[in-house]
Amino acid sequence: MSPWDFFVSIFVNSLLWIYNIIGQNFGVAIILFTILIKVVTWPLNNAQLKSAKAMQDLQNDKDYQAIQKKYAKDKEKLAQEQMRIYKEKGINPFSSCLPTLIQLPVIFALYQSVTRSLASTPLALLQLTRSIGSFLDVTTLIPLNSKFLWMDLGLPEGISLPFEISFLPYGFPTLAIVVALTTYVQTKLTTPPTANPNDQTAAMTGMMSIYMPLLLGWFALTFPSGLAVYFITSNLLGIAQYAMMGRANWRNLLPGGNKTATK
Repeated sequence: MSPWDFFVSIFVNSLLWIYNIIGQNFGVAIILFTILIKVVTWPLNNAQLKSAKAMQDLQNDKDYQAIQKKYAKDKEKLAQEQMRIYKEKGINPFSSCLPTLIQLPVIFALYQSVTRSLASTPLALLQLTRSIGSFLDVTTLIPLNSKFLWMDLGLPEGISLPFEISFLPYGFPTLAIVVALTTYVQTKLTTPPTANPNDQTAAMTGMMSIYMPLLLGWFALTFPSGLAVYFITSNLLGIAQYAMMGRANWRNLLPGGNKTATK
């Protein structure tokens, strides 16, 4: 078994174990599994919060403001000086993006674990039997109950329309839209304000706040809806976490709200 297959098998066994103990509801199992992942990745999320706060405090640093004004027309030199200050103060300007990037292998592993668990093809059934642990009885779990609310978790989600749209074969993609919106909100809430529109770190973070909602929305549109359930649960938990800790930058949701007041 390759390292990746071993990683996916952990997801499969965790999902099926939760699915079995809660009465074989796969949608609820995905939600509970997402909560478990959030608990495990808490140190990483906490580091993200600290980095966002450090970046926010840095906006009021006199040295940082001085180099922004001095090298406003020299982007290369400005970037070098910014990195020097980041290093001196022990700040990683990219750490706020790490949880999103690290989530990608989790996304792919969850996608494979959902398809393997549903075992809709002979090949998937073979992969499942190879992945499942001896502590689970396959005969009592298969076939998996893939129905959750109005969805089949093994298929992309969509609400039936009275007419057909060629690029929306499964209907109106409600969950894909919710995934994109909640991803956008979570990204914006954790983005520190900036006083300089030429700040390259702020520009990169701003691009992430656009690209990631589109990317995850596309995943939710084309992949099994079980993945969309994971995205939405993860995003809502993240938003709640930042709000409860008083770290959510609500002003950032408004146009121009990501800018600090200049003196």
